[in-house]
Amino acid sequence: MLEKLPDALGQALHGQRAGLDKITFNKLSLRTGTAAIEVRSVAFADHAPIPADYTADGSGASPPLSWTNVPSAAASLVLIVEDADAPTPQPLVHAIAVDLPSGDGSLADAALKGPKHAGAGLKAGLNSFMRAGWLPPDPPPGHGVHRYCFQVFALAKGPAFEGTPGRDAVQDALAERGIASGMLIGTYERDTSVKVEDPAAALARKPVGR
Repeated sequence: MLEKLPDALGQALHGQRAGLDKITFNKLSLRTGTAAIEVRSVAFADHAPIPADYTADGSGASPPLSWTNVPSAAASLVLIVEDADAPTPQPLVHAIAVDLPSGDGSLADAALKGPKHAGAGLKAGLNSFMRAGWLPPDPPPGHGVHRYCFQVFALAKGPAFEGTPGRDAVQDALAERGIASGMLIGTYERDTSVKVEDPAAALARKPVGR
């Protein structure tokens, strides 16, 4: 959807970014549990580019993920994917999955329900488009590199999430019962090598009809 925005707009918004300090992983204080969980993907390394097939420029499937070193005291897990570089006051939520089984685990390709994928039946929360599922990376052209933060949290025993919770409800639960967390960051930047002519410039050169 955002691929149709002009590069000039993305460049104008280049300095406007939510910030890595505002993602859920960095807003919560889990003490010694922070970064205890190791999150990986066979599709990309930490802080490396996400293959285009897992974005809005490809099939839009959610990438495969795995996590290890989950504390034995964990009763369930939560996955939150946020774009730290969205030109919005808060990071853009790309996916929330709650009540995942405790312990080491993984998600296959397209496990999260998306625009073109049915998903694996996970209990999803609301993304920033108020939909329950995966929102593929879709950065504005010309805005530069975006960091997509795949965050896994371990929760102590407590009630299951009701309905389709949003980020606020999930963060409230994590503040009360979160005991460990881990994060994998993948990057993506739209290719701006193909330039789209400014409509105003094209109109200025168009011969005036008689």
